Amino acid sequence: MMLKRLLGAFFCLFFMQAVAQEKKTGAWYMYFYKTQFKESNWGIQGDVQYRNWNLGGDLEQLLLRSGVTYKVPETPLMLTLGYAHITSGVIGDSDDTSTESRIYQEALIPQKISERFLLTHRFRYEQRWVENQDFRTRYRYNLFLNVPLSKPTMTNNTLYLAMYNELFINGQRDIGDGRKVEIFDRNRTYLGLGYALNDKIKFQLAWMNQNVNTQNKGQLQLSFHHQF
Repeated sequence: MMLKRLLGAFFCLFFMQAVAQEKKTGAWYMYFYKTQFKESNWGIQGDVQYRNWNLGGDLEQLLLRSGVTYKVPETPLMLTLGYAHITSGVIGDSDDTSTESRIYQEALIPQKISERFLLTHRFRYEQRWVENQDFRTRYRYNLFLNVPLSKPTMTNNTLYLAMYNELFINGQRDIGDGRKVEIFDRNRTYLGLGYALNDKIKFQLAWMNQNVNTQNKGQLQLSFHHQF
């Protein structure tokens, strides 16, 4: 009970801070899904993300992504080959948008440290066709950590701490017409509170700080994680 009260107080303060800084804070609303094909090692996974420059209404990005997965037998390794389509908006009153098509390959490696610390390593390689830019590639590494709080393991009706840090590295600097980007693309640091309704449905409410070469911006994030 004390834990729930402390967590509730923390997120009340968190929301008050986010609302007070609405013009400086973005919001991402996300749905993640995955499934395995019966007894097969094959499956699908993906996500839909609606991102705003502010807390709502000013489109930053609409991201649609899905891939075919393969669970390597007798290992924890999950491989994915997928495609994403991204529509990006411009901050402010402008309705201008640009598009990107993306193919990606991914390796996901879960790891347990005792029963309580659930790590996942994700390596992702992207091939990107961004509107009005030359072909680009990007490398990503994400380290996730989930820690059950209200129960010793991640079972039904469990509150948990969700954290991650992800590094993005550009494969090319030259993007066409004399324009260049840095090798370092961005870094994301995420801290959230999750609730596992059961082993197939989870929710997370979180704060993510995204650091790019031109700005450092906070993002309020609400996500629904669905396995079916």
